[in-house]
Amino acid sequence: MIKIIAMKVLLDVKDNKAEFIMQLLKSFNFVKAKTITPAKALLIEEMKEAVEELKQVRSGKKKGRKAEEFLNEL
Repeated sequence: MIKIIAMKVLLDVKDNKAEFIMQLLKSFNFVKAKTITPAKALLIEEMKEAVEELKQVRSGKKKGRKAEEFLNEL
């Protein structure tokens, strides 16, 4: 059995409220909060989408394509 020792959460916060939210989160001794760049946030979102798409291909809900076809597109 896997025991979760920490949960990661990604939040979208309006710019004018970001400082307040960060101060609030950091006020809890059980929370570690740090900001990430928009590029990193986009990368995380794209990776999440890719994993979901892979799950759909493996379950047969979506059709995959050959790696050769993918590489030819590049």
